[in-house]
Amino acid sequence: MQARQKFRILSICLLFVIQALFLVAIFVENTNSYIVLSFIGLLSLFILYSYLKSPIHHHIHEYESIKIAAWVPVGAIISYYFNQIFGLGPVMGAALTGTLASFIPNINKKSSYLPHLPAAIYCGAFVGMSSSQVAHGFSFILTAGVFTAVFLVISKSLLNGVGGKLGTLAFLGVSLTYLLLYLFK
Repeated sequence: MQARQKFRILSICLLFVIQALFLVAIFVENTNSYIVLSFIGLLSLFILYSYLKSPIHHHIHEYESIKIAAWVPVGAIISYYFNQIFGLGPVMGAALTGTLASFIPNINKKSSYLPHLPAAIYCGAFVGMSSSQVAHGFSFILTAGVFTAVFLVISKSLLNGVGGKLGTLAFLGVSLTYLLLYLFK
């Protein structure tokens, strides 16, 4: 088996395990219904099947530019600021951040750099949606934004065609930050 194929299978399995654990955590926190658990199990199997069957990788692994990914923490801080300081809530904070970011390419329409920024900033906006129970201030958000930026750099050729890539990367960044704080507390 080629290294590329092993990397593909490993990344799919890792993503599946993380999403399955997330769904189980939702189940444990909110309900003890076996119908819901069965639905989560069935949904997890469908997700795994779609990951294994859909062409979510390019044949050549590319990396996102660090200059573009550096905007992820910026989007995270702005979104968190709208969310927590202005009290707009997570959805409105992220929506406002994404909307403002969408106008960045209009600054210079000939630029090849600016059109890539809205996606990176919007990815960070998902980090900024974190609850104050999870994210204990701007340092947490900044750290999670940096981890998410690293995931964005690495995942340029991964998960293509899968909806929710930016939110999943943000979830991974926030989860990793929370885990590290939990372990080193």
